[in-house]
Amino acid sequence: MANQAQQKQSIIKKKFIGEVVSAGMNKTIVVRVDNLKLNPRYNKRYQASRKYKVHDDKGQFKVGDRVEFVECRPLSKDKKWRVIYN
Repeated sequence: MANQAQQKQSIIKKKFIGEVVSAGMNKTIVVRVDNLKLNPRYNKRYQASRKYKVHDDKGQFKVGDRVEFVECRPLSKDKKWRVIYN
């Protein structure tokens, strides 16, 4: 029993904040997360972005909204993230 409690505490879920760029699918939104990166050779900063398909069960987010989401079990081929509702 103690081992199970320790295992549950040791699980670290990734957490991101991004902007909704598409909300056309049913219970799924596409969220763009922007990161600032540094070129190692020239020390120039540049912005890189990545898109994630996120599960929105309530369907309350629209294009342009800021969203916070975390990692979860795979819900489909591409969808492995879910929204945190405040």
